Amino acid sequence: MASVARRGEVVDALARPALVAMDGDMLAGVLTYEFGPTDCEILALFAVRRRTGLGTALVEALVRHAVAATLAHCWLVTTNDNVDALRFYQRRGFRLSALRPGAVDEARRDLKSTIPKTGEYGIPLRDEIELVRDLPTWHR
Repeated sequence: MASVARRGEVVDALARPALVAMDGDMLAGVLTYEFGPTDCEILALFAVRRRTGLGTALVEALVRHAVAATLAHCWLVTTNDNVDALRFYQRRGFRLSALRPGAVDEARRDLKSTIPKTGEYGIPLRDEIELVRDLPTWHR
């Protein structure tokens, strides 16, 4: 199980729908997501080779799918240490929408003890940051 702790719960990201990119017979990338009544959530995004446009292509494919489903927003949760994700998503039209100080500390204590205390670039892993992208309304 590839579990993701966010918003006070653990979600199995691999048990959700996915967009998959292949390079011949090899997996090149995957984006897992979940649609709600009015929005979609990005649960996980992985690209074998970074900075090739594959992550952008997967996100934009999801956005097209969400627009076709007449959803209003696409959102995700990341952590305070994930500066690469913050850069990536903001450059693709996502805006910071919520900060939950101490949420990762709580998740580590109550939900998923395997969450490390230190994250990327040696940054203490403590907080959740939510980002949202409004989707076009012309289709509604």
